[in-house]
Amino acid sequence: MPKDAPNFEPSVDPDELREQVKEKYREVATDPDGEFHFHTGRYLAHRLGYDAAIVDPMPDAAVESFAGVANPHSMMPLEEGAKIVDAGSGAGFDSFVAAAQVGPSGKVIGIDMTEEMLEKSRVTAVAMELDHVEFREGLLEEMPVEDGWADILISNGVFNLCSDKQGVFSEAYRVLRPGGRLQFADIANGKPVPEGALNNIDLWTA
Repeated sequence: MPKDAPNFEPSVDPDELREQVKEKYREVATDPDGEFHFHTGRYLAHRLGYDAAIVDPMPDAAVESFAGVANPHSMMPLEEGAKIVDAGSGAGFDSFVAAAQVGPSGKVIGIDMTEEMLEKSRVTAVAMELDHVEFREGLLEEMPVEDGWADILISNGVFNLCSDKQGVFSEAYRVLRPGGRLQFADIANGKPVPEGALNNIDLWTA
């Protein structure tokens, strides 16, 4: 973390927020056709401009629980042979897209904290015979990846669900090699947020 980084105290209880996030995304993993306040699945991937040549051949299990907010892959293609960390990998969709780009000479590590998402992503990776994709249980504030391992860190709509964003960016900096890059899609607000909203966990997860 840069020495001059400002201190930031989360305005909600991190543990309580994580439990509510887990509860919401547990539903997305186990009931992908359910009703949510966000779009999911192939419709969303098409709407966000993902490469149809990569997405269309994927089995339903690889796509149906996708719930991102944009397309981090649109910023710059991932190089063949690159080592990728997918921070907040969910059911694995962005990891599978990354795997197709880096090829078998590359490596993709997905990190997620929701058991049901991890189980689904691991089963799907085996079914797709993606030996160069691995999913690890962990928090974005404490990523289970060694220092300087990753060439590129991707993330899609997950940083905004973490109360300690300074800690998350610090971890991203730690796991990236010197000269590595961060490609993430997320929700940002350009106006001040009322204190009452900052302290409302329901608004964080919604």
